[in-house]
Amino acid sequence: MEEALAELEGVQTQLLQRISKLEHSLLPSSPSPNDTVDDTDTVGRLSSILRNNGVHDFSFKRVSSDYYDWPLEARRDALSAASVHHLCKSIVLVNTQAPANVVGCTDPKNSKYYVVVVQYTARFNAEACQEFSVFAQQRKYREKEIQHEASS
Repeated sequence: MEEALAELEGVQTQLLQRISKLEHSLLPSSPSPNDTVDDTDTVGRLSSILRNNGVHDFSFKRVSSDYYDWPLEARRDALSAASVHHLCKSIVLVNTQAPANVVGCTDPKNSKYYVVVVQYTARFNAEACQEFSVFAQQRKYREKEIQHEASS
């Protein structure tokens, strides 16, 4: 009887391994929600910047190179997000009409570059960004002197 049970257990183990291999070949490869990035130079530098600016609750997650090909639900799972509505993208805008003396980001009201964070499930509104820039600069510049374009 014990021999038959051991043989059955071996067959079950093999079946479970084959099912697991099949699942992994069909699903997008995503890291475990508990996987975090090793403390590389980049992660260390970014962590330092965040901490120096008062941000202490953050984490980095490593994802595979095909991450942006995954459906939003798979991305949500890989990042342990509460919902797809919590997923965001960052867009860097360049003010191509900024005066020559505006070269960086030292003045948040009159910058050459702006980062806009947008939910994946929302639409990016370039006109609202334009209006905000004019408002933030207290109408110091006319609208035609502010022209944002997405950076590549």
